[in-house]
Amino acid sequence: MNKVPMTVAGEATLRAELERLKKVDRPRIVAAIADAREHGDLKENAEYHAAREQQSFAEGRIKELEYKLSNAQVIDVKTLTYSGRVLFGTTVDLINIDDDAEVSYRIVGEDEADVKHNMISVNSPIARALVGKSEGDEVVVNAPGGDIYYEIAKVRHV
Repeated sequence: MNKVPMTVAGEATLRAELERLKKVDRPRIVAAIADAREHGDLKENAEYHAAREQQSFAEGRIKELEYKLSNAQVIDVKTLTYSGRVLFGTTVDLINIDDDAEVSYRIVGEDEADVKHNMISVNSPIARALVGKSEGDEVVVNAPGGDIYYEIAKVRHV
């Protein structure tokens, strides 16, 4: 079985979504299906078909979340000894060697990734290039637009 790495916040978010799906969405969808059935012929009942589609999506998402949570490897970076190395869950301050632009990324699980908030998946090209490196190291990120050279300015456990 493959472990699914996630942060403490990521686990909490997935658990909240699972709870909502089971306790709010599922009963609402079941009620919508029952209501649509009362309207007669199911073959031409758009409300019924839409509700069944919602049910299928919700049940699929519930199974996916249950799998991920049952195989979760929750990593709380705050409990790890600071080493200056880039690890899952750390926030990394980078300096682009070509133009001195500064950027920070937090390395998180796939479900938590949000580029708009500088949270990148551990499986992204940038994270793969960074993990295991230390402050002061130079790294090359093989991006679709070409190689990008960064210096790791700071690794933070936040």
